[in-house]
Amino acid sequence: MRIGILGTGDVGRALGKGFAMLGHEVKMGSRDAHNEKAEAWAAETGPLASTGDFGETGQFAEMAVLATLWSGTENVLRLAGARQLAGKVLIDATNPLAFAPGAPPALALGHSDSGGEQVQRWAPEARVVKAFNTVGYAHMVKPQFPGGPPDMFICGNDAAAKSSVTNILTAFGWNTIDIGGIQGSRLLEPMCILWVLYGIRTNTWNHAFKLLKK
Repeated sequence: MRIGILGTGDVGRALGKGFAMLGHEVKMGSRDAHNEKAEAWAAETGPLASTGDFGETGQFAEMAVLATLWSGTENVLRLAGARQLAGKVLIDATNPLAFAPGAPPALALGHSDSGGEQVQRWAPEARVVKAFNTVGYAHMVKPQFPGGPPDMFICGNDAAAKSSVTNILTAFGWNTIDIGGIQGSRLLEPMCILWVLYGIRTNTWNHAFKLLKK
């Protein structure tokens, strides 16, 4: 499969490498097709990895991953092209975080709306699935914890898209918990804040969530 990674940060680079490890062709997109971080990632990842601008990446992708800072997300989707993303699975790994000096991050959206729902509005014909937003990038691919595989919570409006993302998560070493439509992002995005606050209090970032069932 051809995977387009929209964003060159830690999350995009980690997921892009994971997809390449599974044998997928991966293109990392940025505003500049010759972005230094993207080119360094491609050189390290190997022959299945390439770079391009956001428009080229949107066109290339059969499945896309949105891995941007929230402040740039709308513009990135515009540059990638809503028409080019139409009908494609768009994994939304973002969180709508707002930052203030001396304070932990907070949500810019919540309660009656969410980043996931906003992404679906910005890319109305894409098949958006919220995933990868409740764990740090270091554990997104093949997570290893003493208690066994953690759970990745996902949501989205398209059942077939969620099935495709579940297959990816299984290959990456995750159990998947589907909580329903994209409005479930109103619950999953606060889980990011919980993950961050625990990390700040304990000064460790090696934790993940698991739903216990009987």
